[in-house]
Amino acid sequence: MYQFDTQIRVRYADTDQMGYVYYGNYSRYYEIARVESLRNLGLTYRELEEMGVMMPVLENHSTYKAPALYDELLTVRTIVSEMPGVRIKFNYEITNENNKLIHLGETLLVFVDMKSGRPCRMPDHMVKVLSPFFES
Repeated sequence: MYQFDTQIRVRYADTDQMGYVYYGNYSRYYEIARVESLRNLGLTYRELEEMGVMMPVLENHSTYKAPALYDELLTVRTIVSEMPGVRIKFNYEITNENNKLIHLGETLLVFVDMKSGRPCRMPDHMVKVLSPFFES
């Protein structure tokens, strides 16, 4: 299993009239955390695209436990619990400054060959950097 924590400060623009993080912003938080978790492995989205692979989102699920508030420092834990193949599932646990779990999320992405537009296997370089986290 691979996991990585990313911290995100809630900006005023992220909140709604009630002062809570607007629900649509959680998808953006997922993306920020996903990109940073891959960067931590030494792999960027730009490099994946240069390899001819893109990763569109197939599914996006959210469970709201408690509101996130303006100026809070959130920790987004990104978890990949299974070795990816053609698809990769990311789970997210978002906690607030008091380490209270406030949100759960999940995205399912597919690897797509940019030339053909068809699903493809995960690039070899990504297999290489993720494999150590899934060896028994």
